Amino acid sequence: MLQSMSRVAVTGGAGLLGAPLCERLLSMGREVVCIDNLSTGTRARIAPLLDHPRFTLVCHDITRPLALEADAIYHLACPASPVQYQRDPVGTGRTCAQGTLTMLDLARRLQAPLLLASSSEVYGDPATQPQAEDDWGRVNPVGPRACYDEGKRFAEAMCFDYQRQYGVAVKVARIFNTYGPGMQPDDGRVVASLIGQALRGVPLTVHGDGRQTRSFCYVDDMVAGLVQLMATGPEVTGPLNLGRPEEVSVVELAERVRAITGSHSPIRHTPLPEDDPIRRRPDIGRARALLAWAPEVDLDTGLRRTAAHFRAILEAGE
Repeated sequence: MLQSMSRVAVTGGAGLLGAPLCERLLSMGREVVCIDNLSTGTRARIAPLLDHPRFTLVCHDITRPLALEADAIYHLACPASPVQYQRDPVGTGRTCAQGTLTMLDLARRLQAPLLLASSSEVYGDPATQPQAEDDWGRVNPVGPRACYDEGKRFAEAMCFDYQRQYGVAVKVARIFNTYGPGMQPDDGRVVASLIGQALRGVPLTVHGDGRQTRSFCYVDDMVAGLVQLMATGPEVTGPLNLGRPEEVSVVELAERVRAITGSHSPIRHTPLPEDDPIRRRPDIGRARALLAWAPEVDLDTGLRRTAAHFRAILEAGE
């Protein structure tokens, strides 16, 4: 499908996933329209692309109507870390709900396929391990994370309703924890927090006893998965889990970060946040079968690359 798409819109195109996705699409010969209000995305992430003749930055809040032309839409726009999305939960809910409806209306008008970047958070505190796409999830609809968790669930629901009612071609990717260069040390995601703390020589913060698990996928692998999903025919709609199926406890992650950075920072345990999921591990059987996709970058390699990026940021600030 992607072969016929010459002009591609990417919402959240200045974010951790959006910026390298824009770069990847440009390398494939596409014209790219990056749509971002720069609330959590940064101009620095897309600075190398701004002078590219096939790249356009549109500073816009997608909760408001948008007029543009595109052959396909990657809809990534939304704060992604708990620190970010809980800072303005109403705004997060609006982005998930109204922002998705805005982009679905655009996709309907353009008769263009839309790929939604959903999240493993739709599973909430899951009853099954690992998480498979037929798990309907167990989410607290009134908790402090609901703006994001329920927001993504609503966004998924609208994608499939637009498909059924209007014939919009949709694809839904459920993204598990993603990390890599392009993160900011203060963005609140666990990899960013731990590496930033280790490099500054301050205690590494681990919530609870640290036995809660996550599965960490390097950003380049995730971008490849999104591109491969969009390239499939209309019969492949998802939802599809995209993530690395290696389960790592948070305290083990902290130990790996200390070893990779050479840090002697102690680990400091803090209270577990409300509704923090205990386990995260994707079943990627469907992605393997339908996309011939699986992550390639192992965790230690990805952490070393991310630490080098953070080290450069910290040194530039000195």
